[in-house]
Amino acid sequence: MATINRSAQQQIVTVVGNKRVGAYHQILLHVGEIVKNCRPGNFVAISVGGESSKMVLRRAFAISRVSDSSQYGGTMELIVAPHGSGSKWLCAQPEGTEIDIVAPLGTAFGIPTESVNALLIGGGYGSAPLFGLADVLKSRGCKVDMLLGASIGSKIYAPLEGKRSVNSLKIYTEDGSMGETGRVTESLLEIIENREIDIIYSCGPMGMLAAITELVSDLDVIHQCAVEESMACGIGICMTCVLPVSNEDGSTSMLRSCIDGPVMEGEKVRWDLVGKIPEAHQ
Repeated sequence: MATINRSAQQQIVTVVGNKRVGAYHQILLHVGEIVKNCRPGNFVAISVGGESSKMVLRRAFAISRVSDSSQYGGTMELIVAPHGSGSKWLCAQPEGTEIDIVAPLGTAFGIPTESVNALLIGGGYGSAPLFGLADVLKSRGCKVDMLLGASIGSKIYAPLEGKRSVNSLKIYTEDGSMGETGRVTESLLEIIENREIDIIYSCGPMGMLAAITELVSDLDVIHQCAVEESMACGIGICMTCVLPVSNEDGSTSMLRSCIDGPVMEGEKVRWDLVGKIPEAHQ
């Protein structure tokens, strides 16, 4: 049985940066030595709302990237969309605020041991972890291409930064307000063939992850995806983030996204059963 990330620790950290970037907030936390154990794909669970808050559960946020700078020491970057009460509270915290975190949590993306052609696909602010992943892949000599998609242009996170981070960047928006009109899956098969892609890393809405998995199911391409399931505790206790995953014998197990994920092999997720309880024979 999977266990909580052995490197995880609870710590009080300081907000050292909080700025609006398009539709999102880029939040920088001073986390010290924690950065040494953070890997692309990991997430952080944050206590939100303050001491008198009724929000008793932590909120999980994907770690965009970490760095060890001379100015702040070890820092962690989060890209947060101010949608729910917890994320709105976090986005409202000014520099100097101290917050309670547990990190790093979850599984990380698998990094190739040799140089390969990688394609990174992100949807909305779900693309944030891909920037840190691109840095790691390029340091290993990999060729890195990226596809970013969203419903509208303002929901594409940091397109200029994306362009600097990878060998090539292609943007899709459903309303055509930025890049090409359509979704990231529009020309996926053609891109995979033309660029001789070996591995796909994806982050974003579950529908996008499922569509990518279906498109590449008959190809000799590895697909690792960071699933988006609501995590109430982040440490495997509450069982709210379970996801149907195929076993070697063809049966289906309900695995916890926060412990066994969020990074999973796309082909093993039973996308047709997401949100349902599989019967014993499935």
